[in-house]
Amino acid sequence: MSWEAGFTLVVLGGLIFVLAKDLAGPAQSFVAAVVILLVAGVLTPGQAFAGFSNPAPITVAALYVLARAVEKTGALQPLVNNVLGQSGYMRLPLLRLVFPTAAASAFLNNTPIVAMLVPQVSDWADRRGQSPSKYLMPLSFAAILGGMVTLIGTSTNLVISGLLEAAGYEPLGMFELTRVALPIALIGLIAIVALAPRVLTDRRPARSDVSENVREFVVGMTVEAGGPLVGRQVRDAGLRQLQGVFLTELEREGEVIAPVGPDTVLNANDRLSFVGRADTVVDLQAIKGLTSTEARHLSAFDSPRHTFFEAVVGAASPLVGKTLKTLEFRSRYQAAVVAIHRAGRRVRAKLGGVRLEVGDTLLLVSDDGFRDRWRDRTDFLLVSMLGGTAPAVSRKAGIVAVVGVGIVGGAALGVLPILHLSLLGALVLVGTRVLTPDEAKTSVDLDVIIVIASAFGLAAALDASGLAEASAHGLRAVFGPMGMPGLLFGLVIATVVLKSVVTNNAAAALMFPIAVSTAAELGVDVRPFAIGVALAASASFLTPVSYQTNLMVYGPGGYRFGDYWRLGGVLGVIVVVGVLGGVG
Repeated sequence: MSWEAGFTLVVLGGLIFVLAKDLAGPAQSFVAAVVILLVAGVLTPGQAFAGFSNPAPITVAALYVLARAVEKTGALQPLVNNVLGQSGYMRLPLLRLVFPTAAASAFLNNTPIVAMLVPQVSDWADRRGQSPSKYLMPLSFAAILGGMVTLIGTSTNLVISGLLEAAGYEPLGMFELTRVALPIALIGLIAIVALAPRVLTDRRPARSDVSENVREFVVGMTVEAGGPLVGRQVRDAGLRQLQGVFLTELEREGEVIAPVGPDTVLNANDRLSFVGRADTVVDLQAIKGLTSTEARHLSAFDSPRHTFFEAVVGAASPLVGKTLKTLEFRSRYQAAVVAIHRAGRRVRAKLGGVRLEVGDTLLLVSDDGFRDRWRDRTDFLLVSMLGGTAPAVSRKAGIVAVVGVGIVGGAALGVLPILHLSLLGALVLVGTRVLTPDEAKTSVDLDVIIVIASAFGLAAALDASGLAEASAHGLRAVFGPMGMPGLLFGLVIATVVLKSVVTNNAAAALMFPIAVSTAAELGVDVRPFAIGVALAASASFLTPVSYQTNLMVYGPGGYRFGDYWRLGGVLGVIVVVGVLGGVG
């Protein structure tokens, strides 16, 4: 093994360690790895940054714009409204949920689809006295299975297509994967409907804290007549920067003042409403001049002035590893956290000192504009209003539908390459004012685009250093006696294992050069190996952190880490067997 191959192996090992330990975000980690390989001379500048000019990341960015337009206009809302129906029998609602979700995910980014459905499925389950845990994991898995079916169903497929093109091969066609992926998806969906009611445990979702324990969060206090607080401003009275509780409104002689400004002067008998945790209410009661009143009902906080939200912390969030206190969360987000849920359990500690982790679900109170402010930012992977109404369908939903059909149909018929069609579609959506330029810009997950582009550089390093060829030799030594099916099996299993510690796009990019070298050694077509890597990299079923939609349902479903493999393990086997049978 050359020094370049050894050095590349060390850099990749370091990258995997950093990602597995959450020491840095994926985008920063991948860029750092590429820069190190560039400085060391393993990569040329052209090889290191070729991914930024490849069609794959640009196409993914344009499709993010389409997905945001679908979400904004409610173009899928008629489908969503009729998805679960009224039946209380568990398998029939599951059937009505997973098949339409998979169908939509075959043509749209699955993240906004899951984001739209999570709050509505949770509300539907709550109204029927069922646990959302029976439905939210199947929702995520269905979206993943559907994304495998077409070229644009997931960014992983586009990455493999871009790598093929960069290596001098024909890119993947719109439905080239369908022959293999569609049977896998159909069998997987049937398995979900059959097994989910049996293997998924009823879990207590995070939102149940608000509906069942509202008295822990909503506290009423009255300003004593003749007390020391009368005539003082809220700031001077020490009510502005309380730890753990948040002053949401003031009621005076039937008139409600909200939000309560720091300069608001307190009068005798003012009724103050605080939101916070039960063990911090003692701090309020210790303030001279305040007396406790009966706790307010949750409906008092279901208004434009203040509403409860569920917010999930994602892997790329700047909140990870920090505390609410160091973040100055309340002033930064104009919201107060009243509970943190982690791995299916509520964190019982002083919230200000809790270090936030990937997958934490925050229950918080804010004004009703909170979701719009943060929906397209990396701070939160999912933001849903508790008890919110379903979005109405915009008059411009028809434009979005036409653009979507145009992209899919044009690519399938070969009218234009998918890059051209997706960029043209994004331009039409902005030009017709379906989206503003700012909305289009913020809809693109820049971290994902950077990871994809950087992964092309790492793939080039594997090839240029000889590490891919050495890996192919090792693969052939172990699985070669079983022929092409054995080598394909080894490649698929290696991709699945790598996928468990890095992103799906990175796993696909890193395994692709090995697939090319393996095919070259056998003297066979590279496409079956490339398709096998693409589908194996999308098999994100075993853990909540393996894919973003799994993480989105983690807290809202009240799941624990080990819940995923019970159903996900079966789906993983279906994918592996389906790939071997379809392309082997």
